[in-house]
Amino acid sequence: MAYNDDAVLAKLSSLSETQDSIVSVAQWIMFYRRHADRTVQLWLQKLKDSSSHKRLNLIYLANEVAQQSKVRRKEEFLVSFSPAVAEAVAVAYKGAPHDVQQRIRRVVDVWRERGVFEGPIQQAVEARIQDLDKARGTTKTGLSGSIFGSAPSLPAELTPLVTPQQNVSKVVVTTKSAVKSANTDYDTLMAPGSTVPSAPVYAARLSGLLKTLAQAEGAVEQCVKARRVLVNELQKLLDTNRNALIADENELENVTQKKIKVEDKKTEVEKAIMAGLPNDEPYPTGNSQDDQPATEMDRPEVEALTPPSNDEGDFEPEPNPAPEWSPEFPPETTPPAANTQTLRTMDSAYKSVATASNGTKKRRLDDTNDFPDLGGDDGIDADVAEMLREDVSSS
Repeated sequence: MAYNDDAVLAKLSSLSETQDSIVSVAQWIMFYRRHADRTVQLWLQKLKDSSSHKRLNLIYLANEVAQQSKVRRKEEFLVSFSPAVAEAVAVAYKGAPHDVQQRIRRVVDVWRERGVFEGPIQQAVEARIQDLDKARGTTKTGLSGSIFGSAPSLPAELTPLVTPQQNVSKVVVTTKSAVKSANTDYDTLMAPGSTVPSAPVYAARLSGLLKTLAQAEGAVEQCVKARRVLVNELQKLLDTNRNALIADENELENVTQKKIKVEDKKTEVEKAIMAGLPNDEPYPTGNSQDDQPATEMDRPEVEALTPPSNDEGDFEPEPNPAPEWSPEFPPETTPPAANTQTLRTMDSAYKSVATASNGTKKRRLDDTNDFPDLGGDDGIDADVAEMLREDVSSS
């Protein structure tokens, strides 16, 4: 079957919900990928004119074509579907039964998980569905972590970015379509080597090109305005986080210094423990007033012990008076000095003491008397002398 509008519409009309039907029609459409733009236009028109279940089949067909094109790296249908997919999904989703809506949402989740379309296109599709849910006053629960319900809540700091980003996503789709159409018409009329028609026809075509370029210009201006708003909000968020970063860095430096100080103190305390500091004695930290060194008091003046010199004054010591003699305290008499002969006799009376083999000492005297001669018996009583001689003779 040759490619034409009737053939495409016939294929779309014969589409059923079975997998074989969807795959068969998708392969036929992809075979004529050079006509991707026209095929997508006919697909979108057919979707708008169909019932809810038929629209779901057409969404399945677009899903098959888009995913196969991405796998095979054939970008024609991805480029052609990008401007129309958000509108198509919104048309199929609006007013559809709950089960059909859930299936459409599942397809959109798959596109996001596998990255079938570019980020702005995917965001535009999800934004259109979210707007429809808000208009109905209901919140749907999505699958696989979808942003439509089960996704985690958005941080409060990013809330100002939601609306500008959604506006940009919506405008981007319209802008791409308008710019692409304007570039195509411009190349047709203004490209080198293009066929120039007659003047009236050429003038009419140029007027149409001006209108197309004006539409593209307006779309781009809207996109620029939307992006400026988004960039402004992003700049505010960036400034806030930059100031917070500076504060966090200062806090990090403060905490680091405290950590180093504590580590040094810990090392000092451990050294004190190893040096034998008593366990019950508090460690001196040097912060209390008791730990301050006591102020040394001035030393008292001490009277010098050196006696005054004789040169001072006319001091004369008083002579000690001679003690008077009394019967109770007779005067001391100096004993007479022993004569030299007596000392020599005492020295010769004692000899060295010999030591026996068993360690006992035995004293021997040269004379038979145990007592030396002290030069006469004038100082010994006669009875005592007799007793000493008897003891010597008996031994």
